[in-house]
Amino acid sequence: MQAVQIPQRMNLPQVAPKVFSAMLALDAAARQGLDQTLIDLVQIRASQINKCAYCLDYHIADARKAGETEDRIYQLSAWEDAGLYTARERAALALTEAMTLLPGGVSDEVYDEAARHFDEAELAQLIALIATINAWNRLNVTTRKTPGTA
Repeated sequence: MQAVQIPQRMNLPQVAPKVFSAMLALDAAARQGLDQTLIDLVQIRASQINKCAYCLDYHIADARKAGETEDRIYQLSAWEDAGLYTARERAALALTEAMTLLPGGVSDEVYDEAARHFDEAELAQLIALIATINAWNRLNVTTRKTPGTA
């Protein structure tokens, strides 16, 4: 079987280094105070929804290095029907989906459930994390950043 080569459209860090640096700073700030396991799950789930091959490759590798189980990675796209995630993780994943699929909005029910599991500062960080991974997804999908590249 021969894989199809998908050409990268642009090397954004090279063409717009200030934008790339600002995104890295935003990414680092958004992660502050959040558990790495939760960060990995949110980043993978948003990247699944947005079909960002580069981010899926990158964040799944990070999750594995951090000790995430294969079952939890495989079942993440069906997290609502999988009993592998904590109530806190499920609340974060529901908020991730609502923010990623924004035309449907973020319902009071989804927001309130997240607020039950995260204090206000953590919730602000989670919202920033979700916004940041969605921005990364959009940049990488648009430029066709090649999975497996730095």
